Amino acid sequence: MQIITSEAESRLDWLALTDALAEGHSLPRAEISDSFLYRGDDTLLTRSAWIDGLGLAVKPATIFPGNPQTGLPMVNGAVNLFGDASGELVALIDFHLVTKWKTAGDSLLSARRLARKDSANALIVGAGNVAASMIEAYRAAFPGIRISIWNRTASAARDLAARMDAIAVDDLPAACRDADLIATTTMATHPVLQGDWLQPGTHLDLIGAYRPDMREVDDAALKRARIFVDSRSTTIGHIGEIQIPLDNGVIAKTDIVADFYDLSSGDYTRRSQDEITIAKNGGGAHLDLMTARYILDAME
Repeated sequence: MQIITSEAESRLDWLALTDALAEGHSLPRAEISDSFLYRGDDTLLTRSAWIDGLGLAVKPATIFPGNPQTGLPMVNGAVNLFGDASGELVALIDFHLVTKWKTAGDSLLSARRLARKDSANALIVGAGNVAASMIEAYRAAFPGIRISIWNRTASAARDLAARMDAIAVDDLPAACRDADLIATTTMATHPVLQGDWLQPGTHLDLIGAYRPDMREVDDAALKRARIFVDSRSTTIGHIGEIQIPLDNGVIAKTDIVADFYDLSSGDYTRRSQDEITIAKNGGGAHLDLMTARYILDAME
């Protein structure tokens, strides 16, 4: 059994990871079990997955939004990787390493399939750890792309921009109109981004919302866009970004064009240079399993 720490990061590659995620979705469909426990704003999320031929993973995570105020990480947990043949524990992998690469890799796979190849301007909405990871990921797939950052707390956007050689912006509507590629990485329960701000050809990676009461974009954005998800089974019925507009009749399940299990069919793709595309990142346990397996393989 291997113990893999954050020191493994130097061996990892964003494009190789997205290729591994795509390959993982060519295997038999994952069996997934997610459970959520809540105490006010605090969440215990336990994600388990089994993919025949790849193995099993169990990832418990605690999400305590108040932790950063005391200098502690908001999200903590562990990733346990079990072998497919025997069920033995084969690796205990740093939780934050798997989460970083799974979360950004998930959205990068969508962006590689849906964003225009000539995308020159990316906007990151939010200024936390996921925002920083998305900057790394987008730069790997879109060399030379210009990165702008907007955050409710402007000083946080300026600090991240200084660390990541990006540009902090104050005018969110104007920044959206200038962007070819947008990633939302907030903890919002009400939309922070409006569909009227989007220019034709924009691709949005929606990452932040993970609870039934959370949304980052408004109904107008969903109605203007072709909608994709990483997994229907972990977004529909679970995440407010998709379920609230479904419940309100704003969209129908048939408006969700494809998920990652449709990659090989060619349905998960952009049809024209002008269409707006949205990809909702639900980050299910099967993606943790695929990412953990990629990390383990990269260490061998």
